[in-house]
Parts: sequence; structure tokens; C-alpha cells
Amino acid sequence: MNPARLTVHRPVMTGMVTLIVILLGLSALNRLPVDLLPDITWPVLTVTTSYTNAGPEEVEQLVTRPIEQAAAAITGAQRIDSTSAEGNSNVRVRFSWGTELGEAVDDLRDRLARIADQLPEDADRPLVRRFDTQASPIMLLGVGSTLDPVQLRSLIDSRIGPRLERIPGVAGIDIRGGLEREIRVEVLPERLQALGIGLDTVRTALRDASVVTPGGPIVEGRREFRLRTPAQFEDLDQIAQTVVHRGDGGAIRLHQIAEIRDTHQRLTRRFRVNDEEGVVLAIRKLADANTVEVAGAVRAEILRLNRDFPQVAIQAASDESVYISRSIANLGRAILYGSALAVLVLLAFLRNLRFTLVAAAAIPISVIATFGLVYFGGLTLNLMTLGGIALGVGLMVDNAIVVIESIARNREERPELGITEAAVTGTGQVSSAIVASTLTTLAIFLPLFFAQELAGQLFKPLAAVVAFALAVSLIAALTLVPMLMARPALHSGRPRAPSRLRLEQRYLQLLEPVSAHPWWVVAASLALLLLALLGFRGVGTEFLPPTDEGDVRVNISMEPGTRLEILDAVMREMETQAHATVPEITNMVTSIGASAFRAGSPAAANMRISVGPRESRDRSSEEIAADLRRAIGQPPGVTVRVRASSGIFFRGFGGGDDNERLSIDVRGFDRLTMNAIAAEFGRVLEEIPGVTDVRLGGDGGQPEFSTRIDRARAADLGVDVRSIAQTIETALGGSGAGQFRAGGTESRIWVQIQDAEQRRLDELLNLTVAGSNGDRIALRSLVEFEPTIGPDSIQRREQGRITTLFANIAGRPLGDVAAEVREQLGSIPLPDEIDFQVSGDVEEQEAAFSELMLGTLLAVLLVYMVMASLYESLRDPLIVMFSVPLAAIGVVLALLVTDTTLNVQSLIGVMLLVGIV
Repeated sequence: MNPARLTVHRPVMTGMVTLIVILLGLSALNRLPVDLLPDITWPVLTVTTSYTNAGPEEVEQLVTRPIEQAAAAITGAQRIDSTSAEGNSNVRVRFSWGTELGEAVDDLRDRLARIADQLPEDADRPLVRRFDTQASPIMLLGVGSTLDPVQLRSLIDSRIGPRLERIPGVAGIDIRGGLEREIRVEVLPERLQALGIGLDTVRTALRDASVVTPGGPIVEGRREFRLRTPAQFEDLDQIAQTVVHRGDGGAIRLHQIAEIRDTHQRLTRRFRVNDEEGVVLAIRKLADANTVEVAGAVRAEILRLNRDFPQVAIQAASDESVYISRSIANLGRAILYGSALAVLVLLAFLRNLRFTLVAAAAIPISVIATFGLVYFGGLTLNLMTLGGIALGVGLMVDNAIVVIESIARNREERPELGITEAAVTGTGQVSSAIVASTLTTLAIFLPLFFAQELAGQLFKPLAAVVAFALAVSLIAALTLVPMLMARPALHSGRPRAPSRLRLEQRYLQLLEPVSAHPWWVVAASLALLLLALLGFRGVGTEFLPPTDEGDVRVNISMEPGTRLEILDAVMREMETQAHATVPEITNMVTSIGASAFRAGSPAAANMRISVGPRESRDRSSEEIAADLRRAIGQPPGVTVRVRASSGIFFRGFGGGDDNERLSIDVRGFDRLTMNAIAAEFGRVLEEIPGVTDVRLGGDGGQPEFSTRIDRARAADLGVDVRSIAQTIETALGGSGAGQFRAGGTESRIWVQIQDAEQRRLDELLNLTVAGSNGDRIALRSLVEFEPTIGPDSIQRREQGRITTLFANIAGRPLGDVAAEVREQLGSIPLPDEIDFQVSGDVEEQEAAFSELMLGTLLAVLLVYMVMASLYESLRDPLIVMFSVPLAAIGVVLALLVTDTTLNVQSLIGVMLLVGIV
């Protein structure tokens, strides 16, 4: 059946259908969510557990290991990584791509529920989350104020935060900075000792005196009421009058043994926005929300908040939507420029403006129709889907050109047919050819739909959009183009341009000597192919090409145990240096004490420097980072890492957007040996060109005192180990004892001995715990304190400890650096029980390359099978397929001339060449 016969004789119907498609496409375009990348379901679950005041080894032993054992039993778990840091356990369970994570989440939660009684009583309930790129903040807001830090934090918690959370599309906000109110009960240990009371007694009394419990239903007549027992503390006097102990001398109340202070929680972090102390708010969006629209709504709300609360000043310190909008706009312009160039090339060859306009009409119609299919296909408007449209622009006119040429030839050679019949006949003559051509192009993208690794997840939307665009352009070529070519107005004037005939004649003249010496042509082609393969050694490899996101990160770390004030002073010097070196700064967010929105060492700090869009500056963000790295250097006692951010593209598994791109995992049994080998590896890495910011991860050594409990004596006296540990924890770090409710807000009640940080350890030994017969037993008869060096954090993989060396890459392709790293480290002799693995982004690169190479081979096979089916021959398609490997000549030449690496994007281009045969 020739569809042109219907459309040529029903032009009004064809025009109306085309208009309907255009209207639907434009309507869909307005409703498409806009994001930078496709929504990728990462096969990773994270289990986060807080265990306040516990050291890394305690967290590892009591929290991380039980969770790892539970996670290891889940079907489909490929790899388990964990980090045990002070007060925090983070376990990451990686599954194979395509795993049904909903079932995995339920299974993991069930298994965690079974081990709940094995976890410490004071540890929070493990929180299971899917790793989602959408969970990362799309905006960072800086809040400055004339209010004191406690009032500012209270205002944000009660008024500003809720208004931001009510914005459509906002999933939540994370608040960092300011000071949170706390009711602190500072117990006087001397009075406890004199009265024979323990800290555990104080904490239990406060918890029992402040509760909210349901009382159950009450039925009166025809109505049923609920009974509640709200018995929370509502003023400080109620807390002070709490009975702690009853003895022969009567009731002992809290105010007799402690001071109750309305204060704030201990300051462990500081935040600055553009050199001013303040609070940082991270805005997270819903997974299906439009990033650009959400960010715009947040900016509008900021204006209203600044008007409604004149005592605060809120500004957007970082806005991901700006980069997204800029990237989408740049790609949109590229599509327009590509379309314009395609039209100009058509005009140059067709030498007929009317025919050119008919072919050009296929581009906007196909693009608009593709937007409709993208919408109904559940995709978003992002770099990958727009990239698919950009790829398809050149292909969209191919079918139209073939149809126009065929119709024009029939009109020229068979004038007796008439315009209408020439349009129908010309279309019918080439319909099978253009269908075959379209199928061969579509066949190359078919393997991407079965790809499971990250590259497949990333490029499936691109493949889908190219398929949509080609299908629409094929339909347009077989229906709309013949209808337009049947219009008499198009066929006035010269039917064929002499310059076109001259071009064909010259081509025929070139074919004569080629046909006369075929083996010379084959030999020359093979020689060029061999040269191209040799030249390929000069092409670097990486996962994705670097992007200029307009952000530079500065991370520092100091000796574990460094006070917050010293870190703050160092960061102020860094801020001064940054202003002197980087005049392009538009915003700067500084976090002192740990990463702003990710657990980290308390002896660490970072700066996030925004330098604006690339077109507004002379230097790239990589050049700015290199200049700043040289200017800062490595001050004594400070480890500095400076890099340009590629956070949006390189969010690693379970991590944030400041992960290093290269890591070396050293596995063994002895921590000191692993650290020594990792340190030696670090010295080797520092000498490799392109490697920067080498650091040893999370095991630098934290000064601490280890508590040794005499378990035998404790058992004889009827004292359980948990009571001893909780007493020490409450004395030094403090522990929660209920909530204080006032003014519609809740604050924690925190029990701690007075001046805990200034007490000598010998004084703690005078505290007592209860024995089995009710006697109070001093800690000095049960425990000893030993000074030691504990790990800053403990990294584990597959339930065994590892030491990880991290590094960044600058100025060289990742694949080249990784190959040299493997070669250099492989030459170092290692003990039998020690091995290492190069990981990081290079793992994703190698998996993606392997899958795309296999996909390319499958694409070649599919194209051959399609052509064999169409030609009804097994030999003829081989002649056509001979041109496929010769494409490597142009590929290598283009990569070398443009200084482009071989990455997943360029590999997709190679796959596309297979289909254009």
C-alpha cells in the first residue's frame, strides 16, 4: 500500500492531521518536566544509623557489622560498602542494574527489624533510603540576620522552612547552621556522690516525668472519645522540681543536684555565606518535578520572605537550575543552527528553493511531533532527549530528500504522468528503500534498550527519542511530502539544476579509475585503516567529557582533634586567598567542621565557590581551580584539595557531589600495614601527571581514650556493661532525656555533668553505677582509661576493612591516568595478604565501554540482518558492510584533530555510523 495515494488526493485531511499533531506536540512541550539528565534509578540502598558520641570502632562493632550481615543475605546484593565514623554508620548495598528495588527495600527493612535488639539502645533506628540523584539539593540558600543564632534558627524552623516546603515540587529542606535551643541539665557530680545517686537515675527520672501516651477510647452514650495523657514539661520549674530519688531524708529534686539552663546545643559546625555567618538551606525537589520551575518558585518565595521578615536576608548561593537552563538553551540553539545548516546544504544541492522548503518542513514538524511522543513516553526534557533530537535533525530530512528526488525525476522523465500521479509513483518507487534505510538506523539503537549498566540507563532516553524522530520523519516523508510536492506551484521553472548534473558527471569520472583498479582501492583503504588504528593510541579515554558547571570546590582537612576555632581561622585565610585569586566569584558558601550536607570528619572544612557561566569569564573552571590550587599550596598541618566541580554528572554511588574521581582500595587484615602501603601508593600517585589532591581516606588516626572494663568484676557485682557505657556517655557527651515543649516548638532535654569537657578523667571514676543488690559502685573499681589513637573513620567492603586512597584528575583523560596508575602500583611488591583495586569513575567507564562495544557489535549484526532480509541475499549486504570498519579512519582523525577523548558520547556516535551505511 502506498500511503501517498491517500494523502495526495486528500490534502485538506492531511493538513488537518498535521496541524493536530503540531498542536499536541506544542501542548506536550509546555508540560514536559525539565532536568539536566534522565531520572536514573540507581541500584543502591543506603542504611544510615546515628549513634551519638560513639567512636568509629564502636560504631563499626555495634552498628555497622550487624547491618552488613543482615544486608548480605538479601537476594541480588552485589557489593556492600560501609563507613563507620564518629556517631554515624553508613552502609551502602549495591545491586545489579534492573533489580526491583521496592522488593529489596522491604526485604532489607524486614531483616533490620529482626536485628533491632542487637543494636545499641541509644542508636537511632536505621534509616533505609534509595540512592537518588533527585535527592541531592538543587539549590543552596544562604540566610543572614541581625538576630542571635538561636532566634534565627527558631525562626527558620518555625516560619521560613515551612513556607519553603509548601512550594509545589519541593520535597524538603535541610537546615544547617544557627543554634538549636536545648534545655541542658548540668549535674553536679560531687552532689551525686554525696547523696549516693547515679547519672542513670537522673536520666530515667526525667524520661519518666515527661511523656505523651495514648490512653485509649472512652465511650459515653452514643459518642466515643480518645483519651490522651500529655505530660511533657512546659516550663523550666517543672523540670527543676522533678523528683530524682527518694531516701530516708525525703524526696531529692533535680534542682538540688543540678543546674537547669535554657541554652543551645553544642556548636560543632559553622557556616558562612559570602563571608557572613549564617544558616544554609538545601532545597530538594520531588523526583517528577520540573527543576527549573521549582527553582523559579523558590526564588519568587525568597523575595516574599525577605519582604515579610526584614530581620533576615535570604539569597540563592547555588542554583542548579541556572546551569540546567543554560545547557538546555545551548543545546536548543545547536538544534536550530543544525537545522539551518541542513537547509542551506539542501539548497546548495537541490538548487530549488521550493523543493528545499518542502524538505525543510519535515524538520520542525518531526521535532514537534517527537516532543509529543516524549511526553506520552514518560520522558523528561533533558540533555539526553534533546541530544536525541539534535542527532535526529540531520536524519529527519534524509527520507524527505529521497522522496523529493524521486518525484522530481518522475516529473522530469515522465511528464505524461502529471503532477499528482508523479508524486504518488515517485513515493512508491522509493518507499521500500527509505523504510529499509530507517530500519537500519533504528537497529543500531536497539542494543541500548537492553543495556543494564549506567551508560545504558543514561542513553536509553536518547535512543528512544532518535527512534521517535526517525519514525515521525518516515511517516512525514511518505505522507506529507508527497502531498506538498503535488502542488502545481512547486513545479514551475527549471526542473533540474546544471550544477547538480556537473557534480554527478565528476563523480562518474572519479569512479572510472577506481573501478579499473579495485585492488589498489582496497589496499589504500586498508593502509589508511591501519594508520587510523595506530593513531588511536593517541586518543584518550574517559567516562564522560568534563563539563564547566561554574563551581570550584576547596576541601581541607587537619589533624584529627583540631578545635573548631582553629579550623575557622584557617578557612578565613582560604577565603581571603580565594577572593584575591578568583575575581570571578559570584557566591561562596563555607562549611567548617564537616561537609555541609554529608557526614564527614569534624576536623574538615570546605568552600563551594560559584564563578558564573562559562561565557561570562575568560578562564574555565578547571583553570580557575588550577590557579587557586597553586595560590593556596599546602600550608603546614593542612591538607588542601581544590577541583572544578562536575557534581551533576559524577554523583557516585551513595555519595555526594564532591567525590574524587579515582580511588585505590587496599585490602588486608592489619590496619597499620594497609595504611603504610596506602601511604606508599600515595607517594607514587603524586608523581603521576594529571593526578591531584591525593589523600588517605578516613583512617588518619583520632586521639582518644579507650575504656577497658573489668568484665569479671562487673559480673560479680551484678553490673551490666551497658550501664557502665551509658554512664560514661551521659557524663561526657550527654544523652537525651525527653522533650521540652514551649511556644509550639520542641527542644531536647540533655543530661550531662557540669563542665564535662574540663573535667579530668580521674573525676569520672568517682561516678557510680547500680549493682544487683542496689548498692552504688564507683567506676574506678570497674574501668580503666588508656590513651590510644583510634581511626578517624573505618571503611569496609564486603564485610572486611579497607584503606582507600583518593585522588582527583586534572589535565589528562581518566582512562590514561588509570592505566598508568595500575602499571606503577602493580610494580610495587606487596605482602601476600595485601591486594589493591583501582576504582571510582574508572569502574563505571570500563563497564560502560564493555557494554557499548558489545552493543556496537550487535548493531553491526542487526544492520546486516535487516539488509539481508531486504535484499534477500547473504552476500550483497557484506559488500555494503565493508564500509563500516573504514569509518574508523574518520573517527580517529576527528578525535585527534578536535582533541576529543573516546567516551560514552563519542561511542554513541560510532554506533550511529554503523546505521548510516
